[in-house]
Amino acid sequence: MALSASGLIDAALTNPINVTLLERLPSLSLPQCVLTAGCLYQAWWNRQAGLPPHWGVKDYDLFYFDHDLSWEAEDRVIRQVAALTADLGVTVEVKNQARVHLWYPQRFGLAYPQLNSSREGVDRYLVACTCVAIDVVSGELYAPFGLNELDHGLLRCNPLTPQPELFAGKAESYRARWPWLTLID
Repeated sequence: MALSASGLIDAALTNPINVTLLERLPSLSLPQCVLTAGCLYQAWWNRQAGLPPHWGVKDYDLFYFDHDLSWEAEDRVIRQVAALTADLGVTVEVKNQARVHLWYPQRFGLAYPQLNSSREGVDRYLVACTCVAIDVVSGELYAPFGLNELDHGLLRCNPLTPQPELFAGKAESYRARWPWLTLID
C-alpha cells in the first residue's frame, strides 16, 4: 500500500515531540507556520527500519512567513518558540522564510531567491522526497513532490535546488543512518 498523507502524518505523530509542537504552536499565531523536515520524514523511515520515531532527529524545523524582514522580529519569534518549548529538551530551529534570501548567500556562498511563502521554503530542500511539512493550524500535509519517493526511500536531487555537491553530502548522511535508501538520477 502506497504512503498517503494520513499515513505520513500518523507516523510523524508517533513522535510525542511532534504532537506537542503541533498542540502548542498555534497559540503563537505565526503566519504560514509549518512543522517541516526531518522530524516528519525520518519518522517514516524509522518506522520502516524498526527504530523509534524520534531516532536520528537532530532538530525540529519550524518555518513561518512574516513580511517584517528585520532580524529583531525573527529573533523575537525564536525566543517565543524557545520559551514555549523549553521543557521538551529538543532544539527547535525557527526560520522566517521571507528573510532567507538575506542571509543564505553569506552562509552558503550561493544565491537564493526571495520567497513568497513558507511553502516555497519547503519546496527548496536539497532532496526532493524530504520536501514535506504539516501546517500547524490546519494539520494539512504539504508534499510538493508527492510521497512515492519518500515511501520507497528514493533520494533524488530537487530540481528546484540543483546543487549536486550539497545534495550528495545530504544523501550520504541519510544513507549512513538508513542504508537501504537509494540514490536516483
